[in-house]
Amino acid sequence: MKPILNMAKSLTYLPISPPDPEHRDERALELFERMKSQFRSVLMAMESCVKCGRCANACHTYLGTQDPYNIPANRADLMRKVYKRHFTTTGRVFGSFAGGEEFSDELLEKWVNYFYQCNECRRCSVFCPFGIDTAEVTIAARQILTYLGIVPKFIMDTATMLHKSGNNMGIPVPAAKDSIEFMEDDLEDEYGYKIPLPVDLEQADILYIPSSADFFTNYDTMIGVAKYFYAIGASWTMDTSVLETANFGLFFDEYTQKEHTHRKLAAAKKCGAKKIIAGECGHGWREFKMYTESIFGPHEFEITHIHEEVAMSIKKGELKFDKSVNDHLKVTLHDPCNYARGAGLIEAPRYVLKHVVNDFKEMTPNKEKNFCCGGGSGLLFEEIKDIRKKLGAQKVKQIETLADRNYLCAPCSICKAQLPLVFEDFKKETGHEDFTIAGLMDLVGFAMVLEENNK
Repeated sequence: MKPILNMAKSLTYLPISPPDPEHRDERALELFERMKSQFRSVLMAMESCVKCGRCANACHTYLGTQDPYNIPANRADLMRKVYKRHFTTTGRVFGSFAGGEEFSDELLEKWVNYFYQCNECRRCSVFCPFGIDTAEVTIAARQILTYLGIVPKFIMDTATMLHKSGNNMGIPVPAAKDSIEFMEDDLEDEYGYKIPLPVDLEQADILYIPSSADFFTNYDTMIGVAKYFYAIGASWTMDTSVLETANFGLFFDEYTQKEHTHRKLAAAKKCGAKKIIAGECGHGWREFKMYTESIFGPHEFEITHIHEEVAMSIKKGELKFDKSVNDHLKVTLHDPCNYARGAGLIEAPRYVLKHVVNDFKEMTPNKEKNFCCGGGSGLLFEEIKDIRKKLGAQKVKQIETLADRNYLCAPCSICKAQLPLVFEDFKKETGHEDFTIAGLMDLVGFAMVLEENNK
């Protein structure tokens, strides 16, 4: 089987010494032993699957590619066969007759190809009668691959930039400050008075951690955030050491995950923040909300999401909107997997949407049953664009049933990066060239009614 991804030539900053090829199988089994002992979810997946097939039609990856190995149960079998061979009595005695398989180069290639086609979206777990979460299997398999020195180049390059600069795009501090100054100038031109985007303040009540893409690609998302904080008179700051709410460590490596989470907490402590607010990034929100205490134990910060904060401010009567500004937009909402299935962020985005637009229509299915964009878990690889389109095919089908929609609200940076590729052919074939994919905070910013010194 030919590998479909370009692989990194080195692990750069990671404190890992990959084994020689002749010792790789032995090392893989040692790592497998650790994973099954450390993560109950992995052991449950190895032991509990009855091959009922419910996960097949729940999985957008299988529906798009029609590759049997992309059925979640079959993909997990790539690990389960090794588990049966080496970690069960029947497998140790009867080997392949008990469904066991040795760890081999051929199996290793399948691990790379198929565990890096899983978006870790967790939709299969919603439909599994036993609640088996094959995303946990994917996370464990990728971590084993990382310890073996096998990481896709795109993932490693992104993580290296995160390690060096504190953001996925590798934006140096002077460039970040230039971008912030440009945004402030734009806002002053629009309103006639200064709306600050504070950065590196010594003291602030709130540390806001954006997506680095919001400084360039998703410009209006950051503008919406700035308007929001100005409207409520917040004491807030960003920190140039951590301009990234995303955490690619969740996708492939625990060291990277811990390092970046620690960076966030350290930045909050440095400015004396009481609250840390995460920007529009699905996996970044799930990782920060669900993993921080399990990694570092109790801490003194309140961790929230920008959508939750805006929803609360609306309920308190702190914000004014002119929804008619967005009347040219016919909006539907894409639920990022790591919001809806990963961290319970479902109702707040809808509550906000209904206060900033007049024309909002749900797609079907939605909320925790929504389909993934196809880019989740870092699968933004240039070399598999055709596969990425297949992974996002269910999203196109959802939009095709809402033919009048011209704004897909996708409040997650990976979704915003993936979906333009997915809808490339759709826009050409339908002539729907005005079809826009952007964030929720963009719409908040468009509709926001501000007054000078509204603090």
